Amino acid sequence: MNNLKVKFGKRLKELRKSCKMTQEELAELVSIEPPNLSKIECGTHFPQPEKIEKIASSLGVSISDLFEFEHLKDKQFLIKEIISNLNDFEPQKVALVHKFVTDIKQYK
Repeated sequence: MNNLKVKFGKRLKELRKSCKMTQEELAELVSIEPPNLSKIECGTHFPQPEKIEKIASSLGVSISDLFEFEHLKDKQFLIKEIISNLNDFEPQKVALVHKFVTDIKQYK
C-alpha cells in the first residue's frame, strides 16, 4: 500500500498543479484540512473513498485518472522498456520512432 500512497500522491499533485490550483483551494473543495492534503500528496496518508470521488470531481477528472501511474515510472525503467519494444519492431517502425525522437528533441 505504501507504494500506492506515494504514486497516488504524486499523481494528485501533478493533476492539481495542471489545474493551477493550490493545496488550500483543493482542500477546501474536498472538505479536508490543507495539512491533510499535503500528507496525501507526500504519500504518508491515503484518502477515504468518498474523498477520492470529491478530489476527482474537483479536478474535473475521472477516478481512474487519479490512478494513472504509468508515466511516473523511473527513467531507466522506461528506457529499457522502450529498447525492448524496439527490438520487436519492423525496420519501418524503428525508423518512425527515430524520426519522432529526433523531432521531439528540438523542443527541449
